[in-house]
Order: sequence, then C-alpha cells, then structure tokens
Amino acid sequence: MADGGPNWEGLLKWSLAHSDGTRPNRNLSEEERKWFMEAMQSQSIDVVKRMKEISLVMQTPEDVLEAQGVTSADIEDLLDELQEHVESIDMANDLHSVGGLVPLLGYLKNSHANIRAKAAEVVTTIVQNNPKSQQLVMEANGLEYLFTNLASDPDVTVRTKALGAISSLIRHNKPGITAFRLANGYAALRDALASDNVRFQRKALNLIQLLLHENSSDCNVVTELGFPRIMLHLASSEDLEVREAALRGLLVLAQDKTDGANTRLADEDEKLKQLLQERIKGISSMSPEDLGAAKEERQLVDSLWNACFNEPSSLREKGLLVLPGEDGPPPDVASKLFEPRLRAFSPNPADTKPATETKEAPPLLLGLGPPSEAANAQGSSGDRDDTNGSSRSN
Repeated sequence: MADGGPNWEGLLKWSLAHSDGTRPNRNLSEEERKWFMEAMQSQSIDVVKRMKEISLVMQTPEDVLEAQGVTSADIEDLLDELQEHVESIDMANDLHSVGGLVPLLGYLKNSHANIRAKAAEVVTTIVQNNPKSQQLVMEANGLEYLFTNLASDPDVTVRTKALGAISSLIRHNKPGITAFRLANGYAALRDALASDNVRFQRKALNLIQLLLHENSSDCNVVTELGFPRIMLHLASSEDLEVREAALRGLLVLAQDKTDGANTRLADEDEKLKQLLQERIKGISSMSPEDLGAAKEERQLVDSLWNACFNEPSSLREKGLLVLPGEDGPPPDVASKLFEPRLRAFSPNPADTKPATETKEAPPLLLGLGPPSEAANAQGSSGDRDDTNGSSRSN
C-alpha cells in the first residue's frame, strides 16, 4: 500500500487480470489472499465499535467536552456519522444496546439549537419503519422530549425537525398516536400551521392527513379546532407543496361522513367555492410546464369541487384536468407519507403481525398536559427565525 492507503490501481489491475475471461480460474496463493484482504479491510470499519465510541462522547457532559476543545460543530459531525450508521435497521436497533440511545435523546435538550435539530434528524432515521426502535424511543420518553421541542423551542428549525421525528415515530404506532393526541398534539400542529415557515407547514399538514387517515373520528376534532379555515388560507400559498397538502386535508374533511355529517366544510362553503374558483383561474393561466408540475393540484381541485358541490369542476370543460399524454387517476389522499429513504421497500409492520395476535400493547401515556400559553407564545415567535431544509426530510 502507498501513503498509508490501499493501492486501488494495483487492486483494479489484479481484479481485471483474474476475471477478464481470458485465462482459466486458479486458486489464490496465500500471499495473494493476504494482500487482497488487507486492501479491502483497510477501508472497512467496525461499525458497532465506532457507535460505542460516539456513544461515549455523547455521554460526556457538555462542559467537559468544551474544556477539551470539542465544539458544537464537532458534535454535529459525530451525529452526521451516527446517522449514516443507523440507516441500517440492525444498527439502529443496536444503538440502544451500546448505550447510545439515551444520550442521543438527551441531545434534544442541548443548549445549541443546531445540535437539538441534528439529534432529531438522527432519531427520525432510527425510528423510520422500525417498530422495535419506535418502542425503545417511546420507553425512553423520546416522544415527550420531541413534543417539548415542537411546542416551545424558540428555533423554528428545531421545531420542524422535531415534528419530522414525531411523524416517523408515531407512524404505524398506535400507542404513539394515542400519546400524541393526549399531549394536545393537534394544538401544536395548529400552531405549526400558523408559522411562516413553509417547510414547517408542509410537515404539519402531512402529519394531520396521516392522523385523520388513522382515525377518521378526529375529523370532528380538527373541525372544532378551526383547521378548515387555516387550510383554506394555506391552499392559496405560493408554495405548490403547501397548496397540495392543504387541498388534500380539505378533501379528507369533505369526504368524511362519520357522525352523519354532510360535510365538515359546510360552514366555509362560500369561502371554499371562492378559493376553488381562484385556483381554477390560476391553473388556467399556467404555462404548459407549470401545468405539468401542478398535476396533483388540478386533480385535487376537481375532486374537492365534486365532493362539495356534487358536480365536476370547470377544469374538465377546459381540458385542464387531464392533459394530453397524462393518465388521470384520482388523487391518493391516503398515500404513503414519511417513507424512509432506504427502507421504502420494507414490509409494513401492520401487515406482518402474527395471525394469533389479538392483544394490543397498552398505550404509553406521556402525562404531558397541554402546552402552557407562555410556551405557545414562545414557540410561535420562533416560527419566523429561519427556513432551513434537510436532505433527509420526509
């Protein structure tokens, strides 16, 4: 090896020479085998060992680390590395056994906002489509820490990352959903929708849709809390994804027939009609390129008009509902949300329960009451701090 690193050029030549099909296969000599293994092992690490080392750092008090010259940027780098390791479900589940989960959750209360935000990102990765880690995080009071950041952190990025982690934590997790609802979660989501941060708004709207899909009786709750009016406002957002998410939420409420309700939007009938007419006018003036990007919005506007007024929208007459070359399926308002990047093809845990399982685990209650007025006021002021994004968002 040269300069302390593997001789990649030599390794490539050796590999080509032994696999180009021009000579018969032969057994490797002991010397060749040893050289090959050294070349490969020089670039591999013991992931579990490295996670233990990172866990030891996270367990070290903040003042001790600062005294040793460790900065918040250094901690962020460690959390970035840890996040890469826990992309694997096995490694995510091993984090608790090596002593890293509890100190990671402790970082949700760190004095540095960037570390609180990054810790929530790592938690998101750990619990995505992972029932075992979801349970471990719940048992370690992770939902309580995340909810506190969502409801009252002064930094809007921290609040947004906490909301993303909560969304992944309670997905396909009935005890988690129950605990979130009991902790006055819908009030926190309403505050998120009042933010000026479009990323925060999108995550809140998507989680609302997920919750309504899991429990349609919550349609009555969100209606009483004034969500339809907020969604009507957001359906005129300049951000396409916010508009679409708001329209999806309105469509869920419009199609809800529980408790014999004709529509959850009856009180907003005129405002809804005005909104949809404005969206039809806006869609009609779009360029061909923008029309293609707004395919879901076009379908949602038509479906919402049909659900509320029992007739197709004028988009059909104008030929704007389905453009040439497009298929026109109805919008999937129950689409998979928050699907993890590397685990999208893992089986749904809800579909793999043993047939003999009849007893559900009791809900894990947080005992966390509604956020105080002071906390809500503080959290609302934080909504306007910045609009930082994340490559690992859902």
